[in-house]
Amino acid sequence: MSKKIKEAYSHSDTGVSGQYKTWFLDYASYVILERAVPAIEDGMKPVQRRILHSMKEMDDGRFNKVANIIGQSMQYHPHGDASIGDALVNMGQKDLLIETQGNWGDVRTGDDAAAPRYIEARLSKFALDVAFNNKTTEWQLSYDGRKNEPITLPMKFPMLLAQGAEGIAVGLATKILPHNFNELIDAGIKYLKGRKFEILPDFQTGGTMDASNYNDGKRGGKIRVRAIIEEQDKKTLIIKSVPFGVTTTQLMESIVKANDQGKIKIKKVTDHTAADVEIFIELAPGISPDITIDALYAFTDCEVSISPNACVIIANKPQFLGVTELLKVATDNTRELLKKELEIKLAELQEKWHYTSLEKIFFEEKIYKELEKKHETWDKVLEAIDKAFGPFKKQLKREITREDIVKLTEKPVRRIYRLDIDELNAQIKGLEADIKQVKHDLANIVDFAVAYYENLLKKYGKGRERKTEIKQFDVIQARSVAIANIKLYVNYADGFIGTGLKKDELLTEVSELDDIIAFTKAGIMKVVRVSDKTFIGKDILYAAVFQKSDERTTYNMVYVDGKTGVSYAKRFNVTGITRDKEYDLTKGADKSRVHYFTANPNGEAEVVKIILSPNCSAKKKELEFYFEELEIKGRSSIGNQVTKYPIKSVKFKEAGKSTLDAKKLWFDNKFGRLNTEEKGEYLGKFEAEDRVLVIFNDGNYEIVDQELTQRFDTEKILLIEKFDADKIITAVYLDNEKLQYNIKRFKIETSTLHSKFLFIKEGKGNILEAVTTDEKPILKVKSGRGAQVNNAKFKVANMVEVMGWKAVGTRLTEFSKSVEMEWDKPVEDGKGGQGALFE
Repeated sequence: MSKKIKEAYSHSDTGVSGQYKTWFLDYASYVILERAVPAIEDGMKPVQRRILHSMKEMDDGRFNKVANIIGQSMQYHPHGDASIGDALVNMGQKDLLIETQGNWGDVRTGDDAAAPRYIEARLSKFALDVAFNNKTTEWQLSYDGRKNEPITLPMKFPMLLAQGAEGIAVGLATKILPHNFNELIDAGIKYLKGRKFEILPDFQTGGTMDASNYNDGKRGGKIRVRAIIEEQDKKTLIIKSVPFGVTTTQLMESIVKANDQGKIKIKKVTDHTAADVEIFIELAPGISPDITIDALYAFTDCEVSISPNACVIIANKPQFLGVTELLKVATDNTRELLKKELEIKLAELQEKWHYTSLEKIFFEEKIYKELEKKHETWDKVLEAIDKAFGPFKKQLKREITREDIVKLTEKPVRRIYRLDIDELNAQIKGLEADIKQVKHDLANIVDFAVAYYENLLKKYGKGRERKTEIKQFDVIQARSVAIANIKLYVNYADGFIGTGLKKDELLTEVSELDDIIAFTKAGIMKVVRVSDKTFIGKDILYAAVFQKSDERTTYNMVYVDGKTGVSYAKRFNVTGITRDKEYDLTKGADKSRVHYFTANPNGEAEVVKIILSPNCSAKKKELEFYFEELEIKGRSSIGNQVTKYPIKSVKFKEAGKSTLDAKKLWFDNKFGRLNTEEKGEYLGKFEAEDRVLVIFNDGNYEIVDQELTQRFDTEKILLIEKFDADKIITAVYLDNEKLQYNIKRFKIETSTLHSKFLFIKEGKGNILEAVTTDEKPILKVKSGRGAQVNNAKFKVANMVEVMGWKAVGTRLTEFSKSVEMEWDKPVEDGKGGQGALFE
C-alpha cells in the first residue's frame, strides 16, 4: 500500500473512518428532510411540493400531459422521473389537489396508472384556493440555482391529515393516516371556537374501523380495519370493500392461502369488482357462513391492523406529534396565513386609497396646471406640485413621495369633467368601505378563519362524507372459528394421541389451533396441543377437544385410592390449565385407579351400578350411586367416599338430568352476538333444547339455536327473544302496493332451524313496522303534524283474529309519512291515558 493511501486512511478528518462518521449522518439527514418525512407547515414532502409548484407554473385551466408535468418538475427535483411520476399518481388518486383525466389506476384493485404520456392532470379548484399565494410564499433557489421554488406552500388547510403520509427514512419512519375532509374542517372550527374535538381516520376504500386504540395517531397506537362481508345466502358470501392498504388481489390470495392451510373451507372465490368491490366466496357444503365470516377476519386480510406513527419536520428536525396537535398547528397556520393575506390586502388598499386621493386632489384642485407653467428644471416642476399639495396633506394618511408625484405627472392630462371627479370620489368611498371591512376582519381574525373554513365546507364538502364506518369490533377467538379438518387418532392402550397415528382409532377432526384434553386409568389428566404424536399415559379412558373456561362440561368419576383401598366419587369442571402438565385427579398414591369416568357436556348426573368384589366382607355386594347427590367441585377435590370395600366394577345404569341451572343468554346489540357474559339484552334461561326467535324488518322470521358463534345484523332486527311456540306474534307492516298498513296475529308453525320465512305480503317496498309477542298488545298510532295530530290506541287482541303465518292480514290504516307506531304497555280497562281506544 502506498504512503499516500495510508495517509488517506489514517487521516482523522478526511480518511475513510472520518468520512463514514460524517457522510452517513449527512445521508440520513438528507433522506429524512428531503425525501421521506413531510413538513408540518404544508403537509408536503419535497417532491409533492415541487410537483404542485410546477403544475401552478403550467396552469392555464387546461389539462396537461403527466409526462410534461414530470419534465417541468425535474427542474426542481434532483431525482429520476419515476419517483416524480409515482408521487404524482399517488396524489392524483387521492382526489384532493389534482384533477385527473385518463386511467389513473385503482387503489382498491392495485391496478397501475397508464403511462405518463397517456394520462393528464391539472390543479383542482380546491388546490388553487388553499395552496398558492405568491405574496405569502417564502422562496429559495432550486438545486441548480436556476429557479426559485417555495420553501413551503402557504397551505390554508390541514392537508397532511387529509391526504395522510407514509415514508421510511434512515432509522426513522412516518405513517400518518388519512382523515375525513369534512370532519377536519369541523374539528378546525371547533378548535378555533375553543371547543373539544376528536378526529379519526377515514379511508377511500371504505370498510369498517375500530379506532378504540388509535392513541391520537401517536406511536404505540393501533386501529383495526375490516372489509364489509355480507351473506348473500347460506352458500355465498360477498366482500363489498377492502381494508385500507389491501388490494382485491392480495385479499383473494390471502383467502386462498387460508383455505389451503385448512383454516377456512370454501369452494371458490371470484372477483367481480367493477365500479364497486365485489368478491364472491362460495362455501363448501355444510359450512356455516357466520363462522366463515369470523374465520375470514381471523385468518385473512379481511381484517388488518394498522399502527400509526405521526412524524413531521418542524424547524428542520423530525418530531413525533399526535393528530390533535397536528390539526391545531395546521389551523393556527391557516389563521396566520389568512391574517398575513389580510394585512397585505390592507396595505394594498391603503396604497390605492392614497394614490386615488392624490389623483382626485391633483385634478379637482387643478394642481396639474403646474405642468403648464414654465419652470427651470423638471425637479422644480415636481417641487411646485409638491408645494401645491401642501394644504391637503392633512387629508392623507402618509407622506407624499417623489414617486407619487412622478406617477401623477405620467397620467395623460386632458379636459377634466365633473364625472371624472365623481368617479374618483366613488372609488375612494369603495376603498374606504373595503379598508373598514379588512380592519374588521383583522380585529376578528378567529371569526374570519371560521367563515373561511365554513366556505370551504360549503364549496367542496359535498361528496366527501365519511366512507369508513366507525364501530367497535368483537374479539374473534381464532380457535373457535378454525375449520376442524385434521383427523386426530388415538391409541388407548399405549397412551398416544396424534395426527400421524393413522393405523389407530380415529378420535375426531380438529384444527391445528385446538388443544386436546385426555384422562388415563391411572387418574392422570393432561392437555396437549394437536401434534403428530404425543404420549399421554397408558390406558387412555377419554380424550376430546378442550374448551377453555367451559363451566358446563362436567366430569363424573369413581376411583380407588391405591394406599387405603377406599373408593371415592367426584364431579368436577376443568376451566383453566397449564398445557403439557400432568394433573393427578386421585389422592396421589401409587396404584390408584379409575373405576368409572364420563364427560357430560351439560352437567348431566347419571345413576351407576357398583358391584363389589365377591370376596369382600360387605353384606350387600351391589349398590346404586346417584351422581346428582354430589356437588360439582374443582379438579383437585378428593371427592366423597363411596365404599371402603374393593370394587369389582362400576356400570352405567340410568341417564340423569342436568344438575346445572339452565344456561342464561344475552344478546349484545353492539356486536350482534349471543353471549353468556351478561352483555346486552337478557333473553332468559335456556335448556339444551330451547331455541331463539329472530324477527327482521324485511318481514322474515328465523329460529336459531344457541350457538354463540352466530352473528346478526342489529340494524335489521326488530325482535329477538327465547322462542315459545305457543306465543302469538302481532305484526304491523306496510303494503307498499296498496299504500296501507296491515296488521296480523299468528303463531309460528315451522320448526326448521336457520331458515328464514317471510310472513308479510311479498312485494317491493313492503317492510315490517312493528312486532311484539305480548299476550294483549296495545298499539299506539300517531298521525298528522302540528295542530292536526291524531292519537289512537288499538287493543289488537280484541279486533284481530289469530290467522295462519302466511296470511296477508287485516287493513289497519292508510300509509302516511307522518304515521308513527309503537307498542304501549298493557293497562287496565279505563286507564288507557290520552287518545281514543279502539277494540
